[in-house]
Amino acid sequence: MAWVERAVVRDGVRLVCRDSGGPGAPVLLLHGLAGYAGEWDAVARLLAADFRVVAFDQRGHGASERRPGDVSRAAYTADAVAVVEELGLGPVLLVGQSLGGHTALLTAAERPELVRALVLVEAVPGDASPGTPKEIAAWLDSWPVPFPSREAAAAFFGGGPAGAAWAAGLEEGAGGLYPRFERDAMVGSLAEIGARSFRGEWLKVRCPVLAVFGQSGFVAPEDAEDMLARRPGTRAVSVLGAGHDVHLDRPEVLCRVLREFVEDGLE
Repeated sequence: MAWVERAVVRDGVRLVCRDSGGPGAPVLLLHGLAGYAGEWDAVARLLAADFRVVAFDQRGHGASERRPGDVSRAAYTADAVAVVEELGLGPVLLVGQSLGGHTALLTAAERPELVRALVLVEAVPGDASPGTPKEIAAWLDSWPVPFPSREAAAAFFGGGPAGAAWAAGLEEGAGGLYPRFERDAMVGSLAEIGARSFRGEWLKVRCPVLAVFGQSGFVAPEDAEDMLARRPGTRAVSVLGAGHDVHLDRPEVLCRVLREFVEDGLE
């Protein structure tokens, strides 16, 4: 599968997109905090025969604008809307992991006409989480930057497919490998999640929803249960052998359940 690179510019912020092209139903993939579009490559290869797959580096990440002035939830959501509209994807199957899932949820709530269905991977609306920005800051500060090699980075990130994907997202610089983002932009992107609940937005979602959780993921069982109880029509799946990065740990399973969701619930 060959990606075609496209750029979408919204409010002066350049967003770098990867588009598989083709006549299939459009799917937009949103990566999580500190991630990049390339995380979705394994998923994209499995879907590209039947879908037009698009992924993009969100603001502050990867090849997109590194230092955006606005890292609010509204800015991330408006970026997703701009990509859908400018690339002619709507109504789209919108898939997001972690913070990307949160962005996908807000997009579906705000612009329902653009979202055919929603797949949330290790993402919940949840209550305010005041400690999250500080926890993520401490985690980012623990990275032994620069990493001396991709092998060392992959080991730091836990090894396996997920560790290799995180390592592949680093860029070369003086003395080693560095993240393709600014630490303060990542922490700032979580400020609103730390300050308030988004359960109201969750109740505004009207399209079919599939919630995918990793067997050893980060989502607390009570948060998943509360999410599903507030919207009983939501389909939920737990993926064995997967952690928070379900799309990296078990891409074939994620694609299978996504296809089943489309075939059973949308046709």
